[in-house]
Amino acid sequence: MKILIIDDEKDIVAFLKRGLKAKAYVVDTAYDGEEGSYLALSGHYDLIVLDNNLPKMEGVQVLKNIRHAGITTPILALTVNTTLKQKGEMFQEGADDYLTKPFLFDEFIWRAEALLRRPKIIRDKVLKMGKLHLDTRNQVALRKGRKIYLTGKEYALLELFFHRRDEILSRSQIMDQVWENNADPFSNTIEAHVMSLRKKINLPEEIDYIHTFAGRGYKFSLSRL
Repeated sequence: MKILIIDDEKDIVAFLKRGLKAKAYVVDTAYDGEEGSYLALSGHYDLIVLDNNLPKMEGVQVLKNIRHAGITTPILALTVNTTLKQKGEMFQEGADDYLTKPFLFDEFIWRAEALLRRPKIIRDKVLKMGKLHLDTRNQVALRKGRKIYLTGKEYALLELFFHRRDEILSRSQIMDQVWENNADPFSNTIEAHVMSLRKKINLPEEIDYIHTFAGRGYKFSLSRL
């Protein structure tokens, strides 16, 4: 899953990014309202973490821009000594929850994951493809009882494949969902990660669930057809 953090306090951003990446989330960051608004409107995110006090454009205006564009992504607002009126304004403009600074990472992740559990379509905690299972709560992949070690990027890639099973995903779609916005789109990192993931989840005698379509992308499916 991909999260956007919009906050001008670089220490807090680094703190949140470190904790989220340890849990296999993909994280983009912006340090002012204008950049944050641009990323929120042009990217695809599962959660947006938005500070209320931002340079160039206030958080509430960023929030308005996001909601006026019809984007329904959950938004967790961060506040410092905010009045009840200001908090009310954030909720009225479409914030889903708020957290007052300073805060512990545990409280942040509880609130963030609660919002991530509110998609329009409730996703299963354990995803299945044939004999391959992905436990999203514990971030564990199993095939025929064999536990598969995955790096953070490999896990994020496999989770994307599960949620978009039977679809051909282009490089740009995968890059947008699994890599940060500053990743080099011309590198072979996607091909390398797909190759590594394929080797880990498909032993020689097992069905290959990842199908390559030259010039088009990859399809995660029981059958190539």
